[in-house]
Amino acid sequence: MKTIKLSTYLLYFLLSGTSTAFAQSTEKTTVWKGFEKVEFAFENTTAWYIKPAQALPGNPWVWRAHFPTWHTEMDSILLSRGFHIAYVNTNDWFGHPKAMRVWDAFYSYLTGSKNFAPKVALEGVSRGGLYVYGWAKRNPEKVICIYAEAPVCDPKSWPGGQGKGTGSPKDWERWLELYGLTDQTAKDFKDIPLHNLEGMAAFKIPILHVISLKDKIVPPEENTFPLVEAYTRLGGPATIYSMSRGEQTLEGHHFPIEHPERWADFIQQHSVPVQQLLPHEPYLEPNRGVGNALSVFERKKAGTVAFLGGSITHNPGWRNKVAQYLQERFSDTQFTFITAGIPSLGSTPHAFRFGKDVLEKGTPDLLFVESAVNDRTNGFSKEAQIRALEGILQQAYEANPAMSVVLMPFADPDKFGDYNAGREPVEVAVHRQVAAHYGASFINLSQEIYDRVQAREFSWTYDFKDLHPSPYGQELYFQSIKTLLQNADLNSQTESIQLPAPLDKFSYSKAHYVALEEAEPTKGFKIDPQWKPYPPLATRPGFVDVPMLIGEVIGDSFKLNFTGRAIGIAVVSGPDAGILSYRIDGKKAQTIDLFTQWSQQLHLPWYLLLADTLKPGNHTVDVTISDKTNPASSGNACRIVYFLVND
Repeated sequence: MKTIKLSTYLLYFLLSGTSTAFAQSTEKTTVWKGFEKVEFAFENTTAWYIKPAQALPGNPWVWRAHFPTWHTEMDSILLSRGFHIAYVNTNDWFGHPKAMRVWDAFYSYLTGSKNFAPKVALEGVSRGGLYVYGWAKRNPEKVICIYAEAPVCDPKSWPGGQGKGTGSPKDWERWLELYGLTDQTAKDFKDIPLHNLEGMAAFKIPILHVISLKDKIVPPEENTFPLVEAYTRLGGPATIYSMSRGEQTLEGHHFPIEHPERWADFIQQHSVPVQQLLPHEPYLEPNRGVGNALSVFERKKAGTVAFLGGSITHNPGWRNKVAQYLQERFSDTQFTFITAGIPSLGSTPHAFRFGKDVLEKGTPDLLFVESAVNDRTNGFSKEAQIRALEGILQQAYEANPAMSVVLMPFADPDKFGDYNAGREPVEVAVHRQVAAHYGASFINLSQEIYDRVQAREFSWTYDFKDLHPSPYGQELYFQSIKTLLQNADLNSQTESIQLPAPLDKFSYSKAHYVALEEAEPTKGFKIDPQWKPYPPLATRPGFVDVPMLIGEVIGDSFKLNFTGRAIGIAVVSGPDAGILSYRIDGKKAQTIDLFTQWSQQLHLPWYLLLADTLKPGNHTVDVTISDKTNPASSGNACRIVYFLVND
């Protein structure tokens, strides 16, 4: 045996998620079946990797989970073909999130410091199934395929023994204790291989299970069969091979591996040639970073995280994964998550609803903001976008000067046209500009998705599918956000922000709602205390069964006295939306059309500013339903949910 002294090297992500130096260590190099095996201490445990005599281009590798010395025939074959084999000891953690964090760090070390391939083949034996599926579901973009032998897919089967299997009472108690569960609550626990396979299936990760039909320890009827059925129903590719030749022991759980070269072929055909992926880091501009928020989560054991955006934030996906990641990383922290996503709304609505939909529910330590897709679709000008995004940040930092904020322009095909023409989309440029001015973090998801499509990593049409992302797209969004969070140093806190001079003096820094009761109806307008559409048509949450100031007849009118620099209305624009005539401070009348291109399909929340560059002070707006009508509209209705004022 020879011992090699190494200099200190950098580990990308420690268990805490911070970038720091990995302690100076000693690697022990031994010989395993004629190959060089490198053993070392890692994350308060042990790890090793085995080198091939001649590595294949790109350094493909296999990652073994638990029982790394069991059935090594396939490993020997793959080593002889140029693969690396790796293992980190997280035994007896049953795939728990704390094991997954060690796996994250190990992956980052091997791909970063040792240049292993960015996609890995996972190999799970028995309870190793809990690890390979737990990590693959959290990191589907990093997994090329999964090979599993008699894998545990449902802990209630093993170690629980609640079905046909014999179970293991001692291991069952350990599993329950680790996850903080009881026999009863374990029945509804979803963080097991059988569930939440959508992301893996979207990435088309091939899985291969070799099993024994006689297995009474991990019965395939309770493990492999239901997982494969669920996975294939989601579109995931799966194969089952039943081992039946040779002596089967331990009640069928131990069996000889037939044709190991075939399973080596399975891994090789999916791993070679190595696919090089674009890294996430070039699309991250941390600026002041998110260290303040993460430090709060670590020190105070409590934290508030808010998600402000449109439908891509409202729909389940990246948001849920971020919340899960934070809960797993800061397992002792009590989180409050504020979900403030409303479909169809962009930066201007966000600025005016920020107080009600976010700050009234809690003061965030960490705030995620997205609006670029709806700002493009809804036609907000560059000027309006700057005023709105800047207004959101000014309100946020006034509430909590140490807040960590992340701005994220999401992807859509319209922006791809800009990139094809060699220009940055206006919405993306505005997000970047405002983030840099205030030190908020910026993740250029729009550019990243475009670049990955151009690099042919995936297809927009068949993988990402829509500006409302498929599970595939949601995973990509999450992985970029996760990278930003992982790279943050908890010890690199920044001073509370001193607000810079505004980019636009008319920014919506004091934007808020004004009650409907402040209006004075002069003809026809009345408040419906709980408006419902008739006839029924689709609505948005929060914009139905709420009070509305309504006028539906030509000539209906009201006036509103207000104090501020901007005045606007948030309306519900349905198929009968009308046109308004309005005067501010008795000046020349102007008109505004409430009907939108989507109004025939649903009662759409629509935020309209009547003026946003007024002199500070008191003003009056007089509003009348015009006798003019949009040709596509069936009526003249005006349904106001909120008045918008920027002081």
